[in-house]
Amino acid sequence: MTQHAESALRADRPQPASADDHARSADWWRDAVIYQVYPRSFADADGDGMGDLPGIRARLPYLAELGVDAVWLSPFYASPQADGGYDVADYRAIDPMFGSLPDAEALVDEAHALGLRVIVDLVPNHSSDRHEWFRRALREGPGSPLRDRYHFRAGRGEHGELPPNDWESIFGGPAWTRTEDPDGTPGEWYLHLFAPEQPDFNWQHPAVHDEFRSVLRFWLDTGVDGFRIDVAHGLVKAEGLPDMGSAGQLQLLGTQQLPFFDQDGVHEIYRDWRRVLDEYPGPRIGVAEAWAPSPERTALYVRADELHQAFNFHYLSTDWDAGQLRAAIDESLTSLGAVGAPATWVLSNHDVVRHRTRLGGGLRRARAATLLMLALPGSAYVYQGEELGLPEVLELPDEARQDPSFFRDNGQDGLRDGCRVPIPWEEHGPSYGFGPDGSWLPQPDGWGALSVAVQTGDPESTLEFYRAALRLRRDHDDLGAGAPLEWLDAPDGVLAFRRGGLVCAANTRAEPVAWEPARGRVLLASAPYAGGELPGDTVVWWQAEATEGTGA
Repeated sequence: MTQHAESALRADRPQPASADDHARSADWWRDAVIYQVYPRSFADADGDGMGDLPGIRARLPYLAELGVDAVWLSPFYASPQADGGYDVADYRAIDPMFGSLPDAEALVDEAHALGLRVIVDLVPNHSSDRHEWFRRALREGPGSPLRDRYHFRAGRGEHGELPPNDWESIFGGPAWTRTEDPDGTPGEWYLHLFAPEQPDFNWQHPAVHDEFRSVLRFWLDTGVDGFRIDVAHGLVKAEGLPDMGSAGQLQLLGTQQLPFFDQDGVHEIYRDWRRVLDEYPGPRIGVAEAWAPSPERTALYVRADELHQAFNFHYLSTDWDAGQLRAAIDESLTSLGAVGAPATWVLSNHDVVRHRTRLGGGLRRARAATLLMLALPGSAYVYQGEELGLPEVLELPDEARQDPSFFRDNGQDGLRDGCRVPIPWEEHGPSYGFGPDGSWLPQPDGWGALSVAVQTGDPESTLEFYRAALRLRRDHDDLGAGAPLEWLDAPDGVLAFRRGGLVCAANTRAEPVAWEPARGRVLLASAPYAGGELPGDTVVWWQAEATEGTGA
């Protein structure tokens, strides 16, 4: 048996956190491991091919056993589903495809009983075009007070035939769509940074602020432990909506300075929301999906009186390269430490290519990247299926795709469906245990070989590797929010650091390195490791001897 398999067996399978632990941990979010569930693709209870809330609820014991601390649910609100639920028609209602409000309440209650917290998505940058506010704004025509809650503008050109400015949609094409007035004549234009079915709210209007404070309280009263805030950097637009000039095709995860992203005015919104969150025991948290041009700008979202976490997209977009990774880690810890916030690490989510595929080194490199991430100070996010070692599904037929940017010219790559294919629970069956019948996106042949059922109990499997790593991270005092990171001298291509008595080394090269940074007991390795030479694309954790020295 290999060293990493023996370590996984020694670590024992994680046990669910108790309800007492849940209540006691006031700063749980500072080092939590949070598991993202994409509801469409997690578990289907009613057999319609679409995942749902009862399906998620039935699988909560799996998540507790995995060893995560909280679950983040992507949108399940009433929606026409023009963009996978990120076009919300009613923020207080559950879309029937996912279940009912009692289903959501039961899910939250059962998660809490298992020691899991629940974070729900909030989509405040835009609504659905089926939202009652927007529908009334169209019906009532120019001059309707409802139009002030969105960005309606007259067009440019002799007859208003041109968009009000040169802004582009993230999904491709102009960020403006022209309306038709009640009498059938061409009318004003409205702004949508994403699909035309997703008109942007005007956050200069007090009714928008009032509405979202009410929505926050509605879900907090239901018992949720926090919110992941979609496009948190996009709510406020530059005064006057100025042209942006030529910036090339926009990317949600980009570094351009733009008149509609990362405007300073967003921070007063989050100070207001923090006051609402602090009304409730917990604490209840806010997590920003905020892509800013620099780690220093990202840190502004998590100052002491704003949100609690911000996704570290700078780290997610870093190549598997020791020098680049060290720079990203240092920049993140320095900028976030300056405002007293924890770093929040992530490798995969529902919008990016799965890191097994994206990093270019297959499963071996993906496991190494995971073990490195879990050794870093702060909190970490795990995207559903990465604990199974799922790759990106690259061969989906065009007719099966549902990503809205796939159907528009010059948008994002339009291939986000590949990371959203329903996950396999069983080795066989019409949807590999996802549900009684098929699934809304086709699963690859052989998907069952990566299933939970096949991997459970196999000490060589990626699932048992994740279980071992998460158990060690929870039990080791120096991990999570524990000891500070201290870099060790290492050969080119290798990252090594100490956190108290734990040493982590990552060989980002494909070839082995004849070097060992620590004398002591091996806790876990991402690939077979027998001591001495550090294999390529491998990360190892040691419990170092107390006399072990440190480097610069």
